[in-house]
Amino acid sequence: MRRRFAGILGLTILIASASALGAPPALKPFERGTWQSVLKGHAGRPTLVHFWGVTCGPCKVELPLLGKFAKDHPEIDVVTISADLVPNLPAATQSMLDKAGLSSTENFIFSDGFVERLRFEIDPAWQGDIPRTMLFARDGTVTTIEGSAEMADLEKWSAQQLSTH
Repeated sequence: MRRRFAGILGLTILIASASALGAPPALKPFERGTWQSVLKGHAGRPTLVHFWGVTCGPCKVELPLLGKFAKDHPEIDVVTISADLVPNLPAATQSMLDKAGLSSTENFIFSDGFVERLRFEIDPAWQGDIPRTMLFARDGTVTTIEGSAEMADLEKWSAQQLSTH
């Protein structure tokens, strides 16, 4: 029993050390109430929230573009939410985020079997189509883009946010 405890303790220390050394933040569970926490956590800051899924073809094309956008615009908060239907695929989700250059952004994955409730919290009119991007301006104005976002539109929105700084 002592050896097993030491192994678990060692693993815990290893994980804590990796976090302290700047390892990418873990994929966070998106559950009931998470949306309000995200909104409060980014209030007053220009924030791009992108809903996507591992099984979504257009999302696979768009993610690397968002990774470049996040890198080029550190003043914009970027949040991704994997809104795949059950089953969620955390390993594939994290892998796609890493490859897209989004591992250092705030990333969530739907973690409630009742995905309709999660979508309703975000937007009662949302039927679950992805990709979907929501742009939150400093003043709280929200712009929703259904389908793939055009990078030129994101650049224009970003420039507007910086000019109102």
